[in-house]
Amino acid sequence: MPILDVEGLPTYFEAVGDGPALVLLHGGIVASDSWGPWPGLLAAGGYTVLTPDRRGHGGTPDVEGPITYDAMADDTVGFLRRAVGGPAHLVGWSDGAVVAALVSMRAPELVARQVLIGQYYGPEGVARPEFLAALEAMRDSPPDWLRSSHPSPDGPEHFRVVVGKLLDLFAREPDIELRRFAEVAAPTLVLQGDRDEVTTVHGRRVADTLPAGRFAVLPGTHNLPLEAPELVSAVVLAFLSGSLDG
Repeated sequence: MPILDVEGLPTYFEAVGDGPALVLLHGGIVASDSWGPWPGLLAAGGYTVLTPDRRGHGGTPDVEGPITYDAMADDTVGFLRRAVGGPAHLVGWSDGAVVAALVSMRAPELVARQVLIGQYYGPEGVARPEFLAALEAMRDSPPDWLRSSHPSPDGPEHFRVVVGKLLDLFAREPDIELRRFAEVAAPTLVLQGDRDEVTTVHGRRVADTLPAGRFAVLPGTHNLPLEAPELVSAVVLAFLSGSLDG
């Protein structure tokens, strides 16, 4: 089982392919195996695709105290320094997009290009408030389909604890001031479904604030990467290659 010590956090990850480093950052509650066919699709595009599990997710243990986006971004910066040692492309989906954005703000030297999929960065971007209420409803009994196939070092019974921590996180974050996106140097594609959990107005504002931002909307929901993996990954690969610039 591939484990990398990241400043004391034994981080589970997998890698496939050969070429420039591309790191997939998964959503909240679920782990890196939630990307389905994506590692293979992106590896076929000429990349070494790394898929780490963040703290408390999948095969990476939880850490005492609350889970925050800042802490997960710090973990990811450490992972990039240990596993890559230089700039990598980041592709973040849902919570992973928040983590990617924060990494690009605090460690720009580690981010070549990035794609942020299906995520709001402040409460004004939430398309359906009932989405958060639906998440909160599973606090006491999280469905088994959310569990990763990567065994948790904390034991299966700890999953409910982590879900509670993440629901607490979702109730207060993310709340990133829009002006902070002006600090991001990396070319960035903001991508979402037309029926996503983020409004298109918010997505457009984020992209317009980015110095090198692009914005794309495809037919789909918050599960867009799994609803049309070949199409969406092709868009991502085109952006990472620079063919969508100009």
